[in-house]
Amino acid sequence: MTRRLAWALPFAALLAAACGGGSSSPPAPPASTPELRLSITSTEDYPGSFGSVGEYERVRGTIRGEVDPRDPRNAIIQDLALAPVNARGMVEYTADFMMLKPKDMSRAGGVLRYDAPNRGNILTEPNLTAAPSDAVYFERGYVLLYSAWQGDVPKSSASRLTVQVPVARNPDGSAITGPYRSELVPTTATPVMTLPGGVFNGTMIPYAPASLDNTLPGYSLTKRVKETDPRIPIPAADWKFASCNTTDNPFPGTPDETRVCLKDGFDPNYLYELVYVARDPKVMGVGLAALRDTLEFFRSAAADADGTPNPLAGAITHTLCQGTSQSGNAMKTFLHLGFNEGRNGQRVCDGLFAHVAARQTNINTRFAVPGGGGGLRTDHTAFGQTAPRALAADYFDGVSGRSGGVMRRCSASNTCPKFFLGLSGTEFWQLQGSPVLTDALGFRDLTQPENARIYYYASTQHGGAGGVGSISWSPASTVYPRGTVVEFNDTFRALFMALEDWVVRDVLPPDHQVPRIDNGTLVRPHQLVFPTMRGVSWPVGGTPTTIPEFQYLARHNGFKLFDFGPQYIAEDESGIATLLPPYYTGRDYAILVPQVDPHTGLTLAGIRSVAARAPIGTSIEFNYVGNPAFEDLANLGGAYIPFHATEAARLAAGDTRPSLESLYGNQAGYVSAVTAAAQALVTERFLLQRDADRLIQQAIDNPILP
Repeated sequence: MTRRLAWALPFAALLAAACGGGSSSPPAPPASTPELRLSITSTEDYPGSFGSVGEYERVRGTIRGEVDPRDPRNAIIQDLALAPVNARGMVEYTADFMMLKPKDMSRAGGVLRYDAPNRGNILTEPNLTAAPSDAVYFERGYVLLYSAWQGDVPKSSASRLTVQVPVARNPDGSAITGPYRSELVPTTATPVMTLPGGVFNGTMIPYAPASLDNTLPGYSLTKRVKETDPRIPIPAADWKFASCNTTDNPFPGTPDETRVCLKDGFDPNYLYELVYVARDPKVMGVGLAALRDTLEFFRSAAADADGTPNPLAGAITHTLCQGTSQSGNAMKTFLHLGFNEGRNGQRVCDGLFAHVAARQTNINTRFAVPGGGGGLRTDHTAFGQTAPRALAADYFDGVSGRSGGVMRRCSASNTCPKFFLGLSGTEFWQLQGSPVLTDALGFRDLTQPENARIYYYASTQHGGAGGVGSISWSPASTVYPRGTVVEFNDTFRALFMALEDWVVRDVLPPDHQVPRIDNGTLVRPHQLVFPTMRGVSWPVGGTPTTIPEFQYLARHNGFKLFDFGPQYIAEDESGIATLLPPYYTGRDYAILVPQVDPHTGLTLAGIRSVAARAPIGTSIEFNYVGNPAFEDLANLGGAYIPFHATEAARLAAGDTRPSLESLYGNQAGYVSAVTAAAQALVTERFLLQRDADRLIQQAIDNPILP
C-alpha cells in the first residue's frame, strides 16, 4: 500500500480542483430533442455495376449533432457535465462520414452496414481488385457507412475520418488538469520523441502538459529494457518538453509541449515511460453518443433539423455494425456502456461483429487514450485492461470480485444485438483473449449468451493477410519468418453473410468454434507440445537462409489486475485514473492458449481454413522479437515454417512434421486436398462458393509438387 500512496499523493491537490459537476457555460433552458444536421460535401461515382442493384456512389459529409447532458442515457459519459453547452443546453460534436450506397436506393437490400474506422482510418472499404469477393456486399444492396467516433484523431489526410468533441472545463471556466502517462518506444537512436507516443497511439493528438516545468510534482521519465524490469529514473535536468536535434538545436532545445528532448538521446534498446500533469481533457465519450445518434439518424429519420433529406430515408430495415481490432474493441465498449440503446429506446445495431477484438477501448476516462493497443513492450499496463472480457450479463469475475459482462446493460434495456466475436491466435497470446471463454482462474468453460457466437480463426495472426506471398523475414526483427499462410479474410466474409442471415431472416448461424478446456484444446501455455521443426529454409527458391530450429519458449502476455485509483470505475473502463502507473494488486487472470497438433504444429480447434486443412507448412500464432534482450513477442505477428518437400529431406533434417510428398503424393493430390477442404468449408458456411473456386484455382496455378 505504500507504493500506491506514493503515486497518489502528488496529484491530491490537482484532483481536488478537477472533480465536480456543472457546466462551463451559463445554464440554459432544457430543449426537448437534440438536433442533428447533415452536410454532404461530395458525391462521386463508384466504379462498377453490381447485378440487379446496379451502380453505386461514394458520399462524403459531416454530421453536426447535439448530446443532451440531462438524458440518463448519456449519464455514463465521463465529464459530460463539464463540457460547454450551447444556447439550447446541448453539448455539440461534428463527425465526418463516408458512405457507399446504391445510386437507386429503391434497389437497396435494406441493410446498413456500419464499419468503425480504426484510428480514423477506413480498414474495410471493399477492394474489388485485391478481394473480388467483396462485391457480394454490393450485389446484396448493402449501404456501407463509415463514421468517426474517436476524438483525438488529427485531420492528417482527406480520407481520415475525425470527430470533434468538446474539452472539459472546471465550473469556473479554468482548465482541468490531472495525471497522464505515455510510453515512448524508439525504434532508432534519436534525441527527441513526439507525444503521445506508443506503438499504436503515436499519430494521435497529444494532451498538452499543464506546465513545461518538469521539476514539478507529478512529472517523471523512466526507462527499462523489458516491460517487467524495474523503472530507472531519469533526472529532470536531463530531459525537457522541447524540440531538439544533434546539429543546430542540441539539448535542452526549444520548448515544445508536443515533444520530449533527452540529453543523451533515446536508445532503441529501452522502453521509456513518461508521466506528467496534463491539461484540457477531451470528453471523448461524446464520440460514442455521436455514433449512436448518427446510426439512428441514417436508419430512421426522414430529414435533419433543417429539413435536409436523409439519403437513406425509408430504405433501411436492419443495421449491422462491425469493428476490426482497435475499432472492434470500441464496438464492444459501445455495447458495454449502453450505447446500443438509441434515444428512441430501440436497438441501434441489430447485429454486431467485433472482429479480432479481445479487449475494450479506453474512450470514457478522463484523458482517455482510445488508440492504444497491446504490442511489443508497450501497453501491457495501460487502459483497456479492466473492463470485462466475458459477455454474459450475469458473469462473475472471480479475480476482481465484480459482476456483470459486456451485455449487462443491453440485457437490462432489451437492446442486445445478435453478436459475433472473432478471435485470431494473436488475441490469445498477446491480447489476453481467453477470459472471454473461461472463468477468471481458467478452470472451466463459460456458457455464452444465446444471442452470441464466438469464432476462433485457427492458426492465424492478428492481421488477416495470408498466403506464401505474405511471409517476410528479417532475422534482426523476428526470430522466424513473419506471418501466417493461414488467413481469415475469406472466413470473415462468409461469417458476415451468416450474421445477416441471423439478423434479417432468423436463420441460426454456425455454432461456436472455439478451443475448450473440457476437451483439451484450450490449455496453459506451458502445456503446448510442438513437433520438431528444423532444416528448412526461407525463401523457397532464390538464395534461401536456413531458419533456426523452432524453440518453444511459452512467452505470452499476462493479465494482471491493476488498480488505477479510487476515482477509476474499473468495470466500465471509465472515471479518473489517479495512480499512474497503476498499482498491481498481486492478482492475475488465467491465460490459456489453443493447443496444437503435435504432428503439424497447427492448432486443433476453431475454424480451420483451407490452408490449415491442406497445409504446406506450420503457421504459428506468435513470433519472437529478434533482439534477445527484450524477451518478448513480435508485435501482433505470427511465424511460418514450411514443410520439407520430400520425405528424404525431412528425414535427413530430423523434422518430425509430415513432408509435402507424404501428405499429397503429387500436385494432383494437393489440388484434390484443397478442393475437398474448400467444399467442406462451404457446406459448413465458413466459406463462400466464389472464394472456394478462387482457392482451388490458386492451388492449380501455383504448384508445390511435381
